[in-house]
Amino acid sequence: MADQDQSNNFSVLIVDDDRIVRETNRRFTALAGTQKQLRMEFQEAKNGKEAVYLHLAGASFDLILMDFQMPIMNGIQATQLLRQMGVKSRIVGVTSESDQQAFFDAGLNNCIQKPLNPAKIAEFLIVSKKRKRIGTSQA
Repeated sequence: MADQDQSNNFSVLIVDDDRIVRETNRRFTALAGTQKQLRMEFQEAKNGKEAVYLHLAGASFDLILMDFQMPIMNGIQATQLLRQMGVKSRIVGVTSESDQQAFFDAGLNNCIQKPLNPAKIAEFLIVSKKRKRIGTSQA
């Protein structure tokens, strides 16, 4: 029973420089998680540098929702660094940018266009949960 309880815990890092966007993404993700009977835990970062520091401090996440354009360190730079550090979390780019190839080249798993759609987030949660269950979060 404890293993099943543990498999329903799901940690998400939301990385975006806009507080309102972070809150909206959190609400949509929480809604999608509730629909999938997941116990969601959230952390937030205002830019890519904060996301990298969280990992350096020992934090790990099942899913990272990463904005593309941010000050200090953008989503591409942060994704590259996280992958170089060996981070296996599923990273989903959240962007309004039409050119997403550089994001994928940096190690992104998927991309979703702004504004977020709770149904699309639910799909990413399902895939990430399955990968968590089998012990791999990459790809």
